[in-house]
Amino acid sequence: MAARRTAAAGSGGDTESSPLDAFVPLDELMPWSVRPIRTGRAWVSGPDPVALRTRWERLAGAEAAEQERLFASTRSRTPHTSAAALPGQSTGTARFARDPGPCPDPVRILHGPYDEQWLLPDHRLIDAARPELWRVADGQQLFAVEHSSAPEDAGPALSVTALLPDGHSPAGRPGRIRPLHRRPGGTEPNLAPGLLDLLRGRLGGGTGPDAFVPEAVLAWILAAARPSATGPLVPLPADGTVWSQGVALGRELLRLQTRGARGGERPRLPGGRRPYVRAALPARPTELSYDTEDEALIVGDGRISPVPAEAWGFTVGGVRVLELWFGRRAAAAGGRGPDGAATDGLDAVGARGWPREWTSELLELITVLALLDGTAGAREELRGALERGPLIGPAELRAAGVLPVPASARRPASVLGHQEEGPEGQFALL
Repeated sequence: MAARRTAAAGSGGDTESSPLDAFVPLDELMPWSVRPIRTGRAWVSGPDPVALRTRWERLAGAEAAEQERLFASTRSRTPHTSAAALPGQSTGTARFARDPGPCPDPVRILHGPYDEQWLLPDHRLIDAARPELWRVADGQQLFAVEHSSAPEDAGPALSVTALLPDGHSPAGRPGRIRPLHRRPGGTEPNLAPGLLDLLRGRLGGGTGPDAFVPEAVLAWILAAARPSATGPLVPLPADGTVWSQGVALGRELLRLQTRGARGGERPRLPGGRRPYVRAALPARPTELSYDTEDEALIVGDGRISPVPAEAWGFTVGGVRVLELWFGRRAAAAGGRGPDGAATDGLDAVGARGWPREWTSELLELITVLALLDGTAGAREELRGALERGPLIGPAELRAAGVLPVPASARRPASVLGHQEEGPEGQFALL
């Protein structure tokens, strides 16, 4: 049947042959996106910052032939490649083989959804570091990261983080990264020009003063986006009450996913439901399982409970988050590669066994996943409201001039407010 569409006017909306036809691609609402970071070598990142420093020191102190072997060269990077400093980082820009300089302080990153790890922030070691992301990564920035999920997957379509994300995906193609702001300091939102004004005009009656700020739009997207084979799709309601409902839910999701960053409250389960270590975790656990009857996570000979079944079963892209998180650390503790395979070179420089910090991170991750699953009822209620409509669809956005977005909105803004050191100490220009 041919699609039926009526341009929305007043309180109307788009009517399509399929509900998804009235959804708007995230690529149109947040037009500037950046491809995932590509390190080119696994040893520059990992869950233990001490291991990263040890790897650096071993590489920097190696003789020429051994350094060549340890570096794991690619076409983009070798020990003889000079590169500009990453924005905001003070590292060497001369060829590593000639002057490695001091080890940079590892920085916290989000390695795929819900896995906070560390990265050596030296451009000479990273094939594609995406400097445009580093330029806008500050205390005001939030990053939306797409998940490669099929429409039938129950997992979320995207996640949001205050950390610099690498865009890694546990399954399928890596997801694109969309900063909320195009410039440092929380300025110039990465939203389709005119979108905020249109939403305010259509939905503003009876809503609060912060209902149409950039973070509110990101909150709505996080709460309402649906996965698709071509990227997340976002329904926009034509009802201010539904908008307020979704923004409130999205702000809670933001708080949970950013784990209290930006001055928010850190996620905590009620007293009787908080997970605790009941039996100490071993120094190098290799197996993870779940005791359904006792709601206990079995980590080697260690035991954590209570762990809600919903946290254990939480998946993204069809991959169980807790199993993936544990597998990476078990491999690091045993001096194996991120995939658990035996390796040599710098990847074999493992972690300090199972450091106490990992146990704390595991308890927090369990909490976050349980609380995220606890929003399922609110998400289902929002989904029902959106299915009943009406929606602001692509036709209305085109009629209002919001779509198509100008080509300039898809390119990074020029944000160079200071000199950046380029290769071999030259100054970089934008």
